[in-house]
Amino acid sequence: MDIKRKCISCGESKNRNEMIKITKEYASGNVVIEPNSKIFGRSAYLCYNQNCIDNAFKKNRINKILKTNSNIDKKILEDLL
Repeated sequence: MDIKRKCISCGESKNRNEMIKITKEYASGNVVIEPNSKIFGRSAYLCYNQNCIDNAFKKNRINKILKTNSNIDKKILEDLL
């Protein structure tokens, strides 16, 4: 069974294992960036695509979706590419 998720930047639906998962942990409020994390909390997904990553940061979509003011390091996301 393939679980589909939508990219917060381009809106394209893909299998969950083909995307970067960014999660705001429920217990601590920390933002964790891991492609295969099993952490419980509010999550956002991005394509492994430089344009999607750039657009998500330009429009501040990650913080809006996660309902946080955390400073998410763009370099970490780019390293995942």
